[in-house]
Amino acid sequence: MKKRELGRFGLEVSAMGFGCMGINFSYAHKLDLEEGVALIRAAVERGVTFFDTAEVYGPWTNEQIVGAALHPYRDQVVIATKFGFNIDPDTGAMRGTDSSPDQIRRVCEGSLRRLGVDAIDLFYQHRVDPKVPIEDVAGTVRDLIAEGKVKHFGMSEPSVATLRRAHAVQPVAALQNEYSLWTRQVETNGVLDACAELGVGLVPYSPLGKGFLTGTISSIKDVQPGEFRAAQPRFQQAALAHNLALVEILKSIAAEQGATPAQIALAWLLAKAPWIVPIPGTTKVHRVEENNAAVDIDLSAANLARIDTLLDTVTIEGARYTPAIEATTGL
Repeated sequence: MKKRELGRFGLEVSAMGFGCMGINFSYAHKLDLEEGVALIRAAVERGVTFFDTAEVYGPWTNEQIVGAALHPYRDQVVIATKFGFNIDPDTGAMRGTDSSPDQIRRVCEGSLRRLGVDAIDLFYQHRVDPKVPIEDVAGTVRDLIAEGKVKHFGMSEPSVATLRRAHAVQPVAALQNEYSLWTRQVETNGVLDACAELGVGLVPYSPLGKGFLTGTISSIKDVQPGEFRAAQPRFQQAALAHNLALVEILKSIAAEQGATPAQIALAWLLAKAPWIVPIPGTTKVHRVEENNAAVDIDLSAANLARIDTLLDTVTIEGARYTPAIEATTGL
């Protein structure tokens, strides 16, 4: 597996990461502890060194799976987790954002315990909390870094202005935003340019469009009831039917390259900048292998230009999130 420098602050990781959320959270098919551990260890054996989790996944249980799986490989991997939500300790229900300094410290201690590590490699603010000045958030993480409990500070879905304010207090090593062939806001809202300027690595989550860009979803019937995707506007039947035009383009390009649609979608992201590291998720070892193989697909400048030209012929129908979820991004 090729390696990449995730920004300019000393984080070297595998060029393809692994998003662990879907192992036991958000999707219909969930793995138990033993199955999750086996899957993550299979990913390590195949060269993946960058794993992403969060306290809210489960909640809490995803971190336990990741910690158990990676314990034998601790000195070989980079583990990212997140703070930023108020979670009911009795029910696990989310009660909005909370990035108060005391809460950040509580989450840090809990994550250290569940992951079984002495320090968190990359500690993201999961969503910006409008109630807490970002300078206080960055300052708290800066203190945790000084105490040896955290190594690097990250953020997810901030505005460029918020990113800059945080970065001035504690350098932001990585930004985790949604980015894929059908979610390209970072190209137009200044985030991509700001990352390049500040030396911040970009970690695209949902790089396969929550499964849509794999070409395996053609109808709402392919999305299980109760999954978080089922409630999102882009996955409603009319939007899905419209957006299949994008998948057909992806399939045609993949056929020319002797690849799968998923591999082209990931290779396209990797070609955008050397400091971009996608984190696709899966519950299947053969999908890990498929995703990893995208690292070796070299899309030429001509390939990329042609892909962009084809993409310009397609409009994407439907918002990526419901209004309530979208309201938590870009603050």
